[in-house]
Amino acid sequence: MVHEWALAEGVCRYVTNVAGGRRLKKVKIALGELQSVDEEVLKFALTELLKAQGFEIGEGLIELVVKHAVMQCRRCGHLWSLGEAGLSEEEREAVHFIPEVIRAYTSCPKCNSRDFEVVEGRGVEILEVSLE
Repeated sequence: MVHEWALAEGVCRYVTNVAGGRRLKKVKIALGELQSVDEEVLKFALTELLKAQGFEIGEGLIELVVKHAVMQCRRCGHLWSLGEAGLSEEEREAVHFIPEVIRAYTSCPKCNSRDFEVVEGRGVEILEVSLE
């Protein structure tokens, strides 16, 4: 839960700076699947922090979208999803804290190489801040 509040504080700080006193219409945020962010906690935290900054929070103001994780093998070029990796809950928890450790738990399902890159599904990204 602390993780989500810290993320919400960063997003709130950015939105407050960008808004410069104008009314907020929409905030759209992408959450990388590897981050395993609790969407409800993040949305609650962001709502409360934005209210504390004086923003009106209406229905649909905050939109969260998940960017699914995609890995690509550097040896054979195969692309695969996190679902195909077959990670346990404990392994997913480890990846949540440090996404780079995913290499310790999975390999390319086609050629078994651990030489791959995460091409999508990491981090938190502010996609849109709409103002009036």
